[in-house]
Amino acid sequence: MSRVAPAQTAMPPLKAPVEVPSTAAEGSGAASWRDSLRAYVHTTKPGITKLVTITSMVGLGMALAARWAAGDREWALWPLSLTVVGSIVGTAMSAGGANALNQWAERERDALMKRTAGRPLPTGALTPGKVLLAGIGLALAGLALLWATCGLAAMAVSAACVLVYVLLYTPLKASTWTATFVGAVPGALPPLIGWCAGYSHLGFGALGDPGGASLFLLMFVWQLPHFLAIAWMFKDDYALGGCAVLPVVDRSGACTSIVIAICTVLLIPATMAPVLAMPQVLGVLSLFTAALTGLGFAALVGRLLRSRRREDARSVFFASIIHLPVLLVVMVIDAFVHTIL
Repeated sequence: MSRVAPAQTAMPPLKAPVEVPSTAAEGSGAASWRDSLRAYVHTTKPGITKLVTITSMVGLGMALAARWAAGDREWALWPLSLTVVGSIVGTAMSAGGANALNQWAERERDALMKRTAGRPLPTGALTPGKVLLAGIGLALAGLALLWATCGLAAMAVSAACVLVYVLLYTPLKASTWTATFVGAVPGALPPLIGWCAGYSHLGFGALGDPGGASLFLLMFVWQLPHFLAIAWMFKDDYALGGCAVLPVVDRSGACTSIVIAICTVLLIPATMAPVLAMPQVLGVLSLFTAALTGLGFAALVGRLLRSRRREDARSVFFASIIHLPVLLVVMVIDAFVHTIL
């Protein structure tokens, strides 16, 4: 939870620091409840939370389409509606809670970096204790809602997102650049939340379906060039914050560009994997879109590999945030067409 800069998603989005009014009293004045609410919302990293929720919805939609294509069409409207709403709200709440806990844990590092210095904790808009309690409460409430409406398997996947993001990725990225691969896990799990919700009657058996696994693979591989492009653009800022991301360790950019190129090559088959895993749901439209967007993205990465310039890293980043939504939208349309036909 992130992925995703997305998904993040676990990956940070490209944003300028957002100034949040301090709630600390100055003289006789104090911030309004609206300012406090805005500060709390900001700790949830709305951009990442939105991406996590959307990819979870894609997983849910694909699961329901796969069930329909397989002839499983005996659904009651009310339980299905409850599952859909619970999946969306529960995923958003647990992801927002995880992001708040991440900001609580990284408050000192955030204060050192320009792109995060405007967050509520570095500015004093909120106190660490309040953010900690809010993050825990939000995450637990989201997990409880997922359990009640989508089943234990969906809740367990969401819990894994929270725990890996907060307890593994967050501390690791200060000590090793390989934390990026750890961070890609919670960013890739949200589609499986929706997938398990769609197959809630199978319990944990839904995790063994190749359709869900292909969505996880797609999200996992996509995040790597996406995040490394961000880290390249802000490597000086990350260095100030003590983050051992690859561009900080690899100042020349030679190793980083090679890793991005390798991940991009792997991304092309990863984007095609859902079509191969769910041929009854996805077809030529998704396959063509995956190939076309993948080759276009690879062309920009090839330019970065040659130049190692920040401008080209920026192009790769923006291409990545266009590439994924386009592919997911086409997959949803493709699945809908296959379902109604």
